[in-house]
Amino acid sequence: MRVLSIRQPWAWLIVQGHKEIENRSWATRYRGPLLIHASARPAPHLLRLRTEIRARFGLTLPDQFELGGLVGIADLTDCVAHSTSPWYEGLMAWHLTNARPLPFVPLLGRLGLFEPPEELCQGLRTLEAAERILLELSGVYERDSG
Repeated sequence: MRVLSIRQPWAWLIVQGHKEIENRSWATRYRGPLLIHASARPAPHLLRLRTEIRARFGLTLPDQFELGGLVGIADLTDCVAHSTSPWYEGLMAWHLTNARPLPFVPLLGRLGLFEPPEELCQGLRTLEAAERILLELSGVYERDSG
């Protein structure tokens, strides 16, 4: 598991499932779970970005963003030099799937991919196990009520 710091609103757009591409100037060979860290500062010109995102994608961004911590997780499945995604604007397109928000966890960010603290990994494994159990139970309840 790795962590990538991303400025808001991009981190929010990814974990909410709107943005499946992360634009980077560099490639990575890493594939797998990627914790999405919201940088301590939002992207420059946030007001202009709000207007552009609404006009281009029909999305309304929240008034406030969580900053300086983990906000979600996605699976990094590919890293390519071109993409047909409307979100593609960079040199390298990191393809993200199965993105979802997580409860906010304050954490200092870093440049590049970095390893999360081990205690955080243990907590995430517990959370994933609980999610699997809840999904299994929801299937049982749906079958029983149908």
